Amino acid sequence: MTSDHPLFYLALSGYLLGTLHYLLFVVSQNRRVAAVATAVTLAGFAAHTLSFLVRIYALRRPPFGSPYESLSFFAWAIVLVYLVSELRYQNRIMGAFVLPLAVLFGSGAAALPRRIAELGPTIQGIGLWSHIALALLGNAAFAMTCCAGVMYLIQERQLKSRHPGRLTFRLPPLELLDDVAVKSVLFGFPLLTLAMISGSAWAEHVRGTFFTLRPREVWSILSWLIYAGLLYARVSAGWRGRKAAVLAILGFCFVLFAFLGVKVFRGWTLL
Repeated sequence: MTSDHPLFYLALSGYLLGTLHYLLFVVSQNRRVAAVATAVTLAGFAAHTLSFLVRIYALRRPPFGSPYESLSFFAWAIVLVYLVSELRYQNRIMGAFVLPLAVLFGSGAAALPRRIAELGPTIQGIGLWSHIALALLGNAAFAMTCCAGVMYLIQERQLKSRHPGRLTFRLPPLELLDDVAVKSVLFGFPLLTLAMISGSAWAEHVRGTFFTLRPREVWSILSWLIYAGLLYARVSAGWRGRKAAVLAILGFCFVLFAFLGVKVFRGWTLL
């Protein structure tokens, strides 16, 4: 076990405690519980960041060289996007929906082999590293969009019900959820676009072609088309609310399959 692993497990513990406190806050509406949720999440995030710095120093490369590292970075990026959102909107209820994703992907990373393998020269370089980093950060923003969409659908159904439950008065307003969703897409879509451009440039340099019909590339393009369609529909057709929420959730499903599904079916590889 390398020196960064204790920090990673400390981060994962912080995310788990944060999740539990965010969920408890939904039930209790206790501000002290909410403050603890944010504090332990921040502590976990700080430990996670430090674990990456230790790993980068030890390996002399970015932490994207294995499935363990990619999943760990994805969990870190989700927490980063959430913390920025919490700071911007001052709403902690969203943490009960977003933090479980960080715990899920962090736990997935913990379950994978953490051995450090030597990487060949063809799967290194600034072009590939920037492609992976941009893609994971963009996917984290789409995770936020998806969670906002799920919360929107729940809140809309509650509001239309003749007998609204307690959750109606605890979830954020529909307008706020819609704003979170669109801001997250506006942040994630350019990152995904830049990731595809940098990935194509790297592929051309290594393989001699900008695009191949590899499953991951095809699913990535499909994901990009869904979010491009979502943005176009919002601007041109004025899509808001339920339609946009459903499309955002669908888009994240495609993102997850491009990121994880292809790896599961074809085996865990970097590319």
